[in-house]
Amino acid sequence: MVIEDVEALLREKRVFEPSVSFKEQANIKNEDVYKKASEDLESFWAENAEKLHWYKKWDKVLEWNLPYAKWFLNGKINACYNCVDRHIKEKGNKAAIIWEGELGETRVLTYIDLYREVNKFANVLRSIGVTRNDVVTIYMPMIPELVIAMLACARIGVPHSVVFSGFSASALQVRINDAGSKFLITVDGYYRRGNVVNAKDTVDEALKNTNVEKVIVYKRVGNQINLVENRDLWWHELMKDVPLYCEPVQADSEDLLFIMYTSGTTGKPKGVMHTTGGYMVGVNTTTRYIFDIKDNDIFWCTADIGWITGHSYIVYGPLSNCATILMYEGAPDYPSFDRFWEIIEKYKVTIFYTAPTAIRTFMKWGDEWVKKHDLSSLRLLGTVGEPINPDVWVWYYNTIGNGKCPIVDTWWQTETGMVLITPLPGITKLKPGSATFPFPGIVADVYDDNGNPMPPNEKGNLVIKTPWPSMLRGLYKDPERYVETYWSRYKDAYLTGDGAAKDEDGYFWLMGRMDDVLKVSGHRIGTMEVESAIVSHEKVAEAAVVGMPHEIKGESIFAYVILKEGIQPSKELEDDIKEHVKKTMGPIARPDNIVFVSDLPKTRSGKIMRRILRSLLTGGELGDVTTLRDPSIVDELKEKVKEKLGKT
Repeated sequence: MVIEDVEALLREKRVFEPSVSFKEQANIKNEDVYKKASEDLESFWAENAEKLHWYKKWDKVLEWNLPYAKWFLNGKINACYNCVDRHIKEKGNKAAIIWEGELGETRVLTYIDLYREVNKFANVLRSIGVTRNDVVTIYMPMIPELVIAMLACARIGVPHSVVFSGFSASALQVRINDAGSKFLITVDGYYRRGNVVNAKDTVDEALKNTNVEKVIVYKRVGNQINLVENRDLWWHELMKDVPLYCEPVQADSEDLLFIMYTSGTTGKPKGVMHTTGGYMVGVNTTTRYIFDIKDNDIFWCTADIGWITGHSYIVYGPLSNCATILMYEGAPDYPSFDRFWEIIEKYKVTIFYTAPTAIRTFMKWGDEWVKKHDLSSLRLLGTVGEPINPDVWVWYYNTIGNGKCPIVDTWWQTETGMVLITPLPGITKLKPGSATFPFPGIVADVYDDNGNPMPPNEKGNLVIKTPWPSMLRGLYKDPERYVETYWSRYKDAYLTGDGAAKDEDGYFWLMGRMDDVLKVSGHRIGTMEVESAIVSHEKVAEAAVVGMPHEIKGESIFAYVILKEGIQPSKELEDDIKEHVKKTMGPIARPDNIVFVSDLPKTRSGKIMRRILRSLLTGGELGDVTTLRDPSIVDELKEKVKEKLGKT
C-alpha cells in the first residue's frame, strides 16, 4: 500500500476554524470533553443519560461481553415521553414540527399538538389489537403522521419498522415478512415532482403474500384507492372516538425500540436492531454536542425518515432535545432548482444537514439559484451519508454558508445509530473532506487485513474499538450474520466495512466502502479518491468510478461522468479530464475510459449503485433495479458503455 493511493485527499492542507462568536456560544467550548470521556467512559455516558427522563435509574451503566453490549441495565425509560411529554409543561406552545408539502401546503405542530395526536394514535394502535409482541411496519412519506406513528409505537412499547416510501412492493414485502408484521400504517398517496404516487397500490401488491391483518391508511392526497374489507381502516375515522390520553409504557432500557433494514452487498436486507435506553442517550447527546442545538434553532435534516438519519436526527435526537424540526415532503428541484434555498429563507432555518450527493447536484445547477435567496439565518451546516470531496466541501462552506458556518462532516451507519466520527463545531479545526475525529468516548482506528494499525496516511479498514450506547444489538432473527458481518474479521474491534486513513494530525479521512476499492497494478485505490480528483475538474459536476477487468493491470479504471450545465462532451474534454486526474493523483489513477452520462443509477436516498455500473462492464446480471430513483437511466448507460467499448 502506497501513499499515492490516498494522496488526493490527504494532501488537503486547508484549515477552517470556527469563528470567535461561534465558539463563545457553543454548547461544547473546550477539548476537556475528550479527556473526560476517555478517562471514564461510563461516567461520561451516565452524565449524559441524566439529561433524559428515567422512571427508574439503571443499576449498571455498561455490560460488555464482546460482541454484545447492554447499556443502562434495568433502567426504565420511554422514548416517546422523552420526545414529547417532558416538554409540554414549559414549552408546550413551542413548534415541534414545521411541515411543508411539495405543493406548498404548510402545517405547524406544537409540542402540545404532537402530544395530543400521539396519545390518540397510541390508543388507536391498542384498539386494533397491537401488543408488545408485535412489530408495526410503517410505509409513509415525509408527513407529520409518520413521526406521530413512530412515537405512538414507542409510547406503548411496540417496536416499529419504517420502510422508505419509495421502495417497491417486493422490497416492502421482504421487510414485512422478515419482521413478521401483522400491522401496517400507510397513506393513500403522496406527491412527488407534482405527480401523485399511489402508495396504497404498492401496499396492496406487497401484502399478497404476507400475514398483515390490519392496515391503517392516512388520507394524504384523496386519490381513489381500494379498501379491503375487514383489513383496511382510515386513520381519521379511527382517531374520532379514542381516549385522549395513553399511559406511556415503562420500557426496559434494552427493550427493542425499532428495526431498521439496511442492504448488504449481497443477500436479503439486514434487520438492524436498536434498543431504547442506549439509543436515546446516544442520539440525544450527539444532537446537543454536534449540532450545537439551541432553543431558538430551526433544524432541517433533509434525509427521509425511512433511513436511519431521519430516525436519529429528525425524530428521536432533536425532539428529545425539545428542538423545532423542519420536514419537507418533496424533491429539491420541484418546482424549480431553488426549492431548498426558498425553504431556508422562508422558515429562517439555522441548521442544515444534507448529503454530499445533494450538494454536488446543487453545484451542478449553479450558484445563481442560491444567490436568489437570503440564507443568512444559517449558522451550522452538516453532511451525512458518504464522504465529501474537498472541493465540494469548500463550495458548500462558501456558497451556502457564506464562509461563516462550521461544517460538521459526520460519519456513522445504520448500525451505529448515532454519529461516531465528527467535528465538534465550537472547538474543531476543519479540514475539507475530513470527518475529523471520533466523538468523545469513541476509539476508532485504521487496521490492515491482519488487524495491525496502519501508519499515518495509509489506507485500511476503519474499525471501532469501544462500545457506544446506540450500537446495534444484533440483526433481527439472524445472530450468526451479526457476528460474521461485524465481528469475525477482528476479535477486538467492530468492522465498519469502510476504508479510511488517518493523517499525521490524527484526522480521519473516509474513503467509502471497502467493496468499492479498485486494485490497479497491485495498488489499492478508493473509488472516492478518483471521484474527488475527477470532480475537482472545473467542468465536472459528478462522477462514479468502478473497476473493469484488465488482463495486465488486474483492473482498469472506468469513469461515468456528469458534466456541469451547458458543457458539451467531447474527445478533447475526455482527454483533459484524464490528464487532470493524472496530475491530481498520479498516473496510476488515470482512468482508462470515461463515458459522459446524464445521470447515475442512484437509490432514492441518493446512493450510487456501483454494482450496476460494474455489471454493465462485465455483462453480469444487473439485479433488481426497481429501487432506483430512475430505473430508465440503466438503458442509457448500457448504450453508452456499448458504444465506448464496442460491445455488441
